[in-house]
Amino acid sequence: MMTHRERFFATIAREPVDRPASWLGLPVPSALPKLFAHFGVDSIEALKRKIDDDVFPIPVPYRNPPTNDIGCSLAFAKSGDGGAQDERTLTAPGFFEDMTDPALVETFPWPDPEEHIDFAEARRLAQQAPADCARMGIMWAAHFQDACSAFGMENALLTMMIAPEMFRAVIDRITDFYLRCGEIFYEATKGYLDAVLIGNDFGSQNGLLVSPEELRAYVFPGTKRLVDQAKSYGLKVVHHSCGAIHPIIDDLFGLGIDVIHPIQARARDMQAERLKADFGDRGAFFGGVDAQHLLVNGTADEVRADVRRLKEVFPTGLILSPSHEAILPDINPSNIEALFEAVHA
Repeated sequence: MMTHRERFFATIAREPVDRPASWLGLPVPSALPKLFAHFGVDSIEALKRKIDDDVFPIPVPYRNPPTNDIGCSLAFAKSGDGGAQDERTLTAPGFFEDMTDPALVETFPWPDPEEHIDFAEARRLAQQAPADCARMGIMWAAHFQDACSAFGMENALLTMMIAPEMFRAVIDRITDFYLRCGEIFYEATKGYLDAVLIGNDFGSQNGLLVSPEELRAYVFPGTKRLVDQAKSYGLKVVHHSCGAIHPIIDDLFGLGIDVIHPIQARARDMQAERLKADFGDRGAFFGGVDAQHLLVNGTADEVRADVRRLKEVFPTGLILSPSHEAILPDINPSNIEALFEAVHA
């Protein structure tokens, strides 16, 4: 019998496993009461033990009340505080909305990561994480999404076209911020962390938000820097992007990314069978169990059948999990139970 950690690494290496590796994801706070009641537990740690989860997430302890979330560390919105991570919008007017001069990039009050990341708490969280689990830091480092927020989505994409040096100056400065965050977090967790989750949402349900050529020109250079930094600490890199990202999956693996998260099951060209055929020899995947419809409206038997299908398509190379890391309150806890029962069957 493999340990959780051994199973995680074997899956990423696309080597034989005793059973598929799996991950619950990151339930939002409003989803926890139903999950706790269904499984008869009182903490997320107890829930993970009950379902025999393989991956233990370690968030960056970024102190920026009231959110305390590195995903909300750059408050570009011109009005309001931007809300919690699951409430904010990228379409609100941003600080750089009307700017085209790259020299103005330092007029934004960039936060100092050393003032916000609790080094001691990061080390404590990493040291206390179960040693037999795959310990995965949750960095996000969403430099493209934050660049969109810095201008407002529409203005960001216009700036990319009409003032490309301005867009590049902002996204590069955001990348520098996250590299400094990474340096602090990785030093604090050195020797305890196995992997890190970074990422940006590049896709909609039916296609990419911008062309592959634009991503290669403006976004992937920063992604490469973030990946290389994590690799320098010996970490496996998991890259998140929702949506239909088939046209750039080969690019992402080429940047040194080990695992693509997630397989968004209902997005165009993201069927497990197609991804296995097209990229099964390039890297590994997370996800696959549809969180848009199946886990919300399906029956437990339908969930079990879908997990069996995914296990046949990916005997290894796929860490089974819901097709979005955020477990929302509309997901039926009985279907989460069915998912993990089928993983272990």
